[in-house]
Amino acid sequence: MTNLGISQIAHWALKVHNLERSLKFYRDTLGFDEMLRINNDKGPPETHFSLVYLRVTNTQFVELFPDGIGETVASEKHTCMTHIALQVDSIADTAAELTRLGVPLHRSPKLGLDGNNQCWIVDPDGNRIEFMQMLPGNMQEVAITRLTKS
Repeated sequence: MTNLGISQIAHWALKVHNLERSLKFYRDTLGFDEMLRINNDKGPPETHFSLVYLRVTNTQFVELFPDGIGETVASEKHTCMTHIALQVDSIADTAAELTRLGVPLHRSPKLGLDGNNQCWIVDPDGNRIEFMQMLPGNMQEVAITRLTKS
């Protein structure tokens, strides 16, 4: 086992087809506050980029990089990052709020194989997002207990 000092995921970065469409989804619908915009137009063209930082928590962020090629991501059958999961207190409340906001559920609330409640949506570019309610006795909790007793 290594000790790299990793404590959590800091951000996930998405190359999006249409920045305004993605901002409407992540900022306006999901409620992630826009924190800042970064533009690097110095140096050779291959080093140029711009991005928008959105706040999930004070230590976790979504980065949106504009001008992605193609309308949607590859299907979940392709080699790719398949999804990001966001932990919630109540899957029923989250699903109800997503529905109220007009966000279609890709997968309705259900108990997952890991013993946690989950539901799924997709963003405008087809990226899959899981909402997960951790339940007592879930597989992750059992595994952590086993690891910390070792």
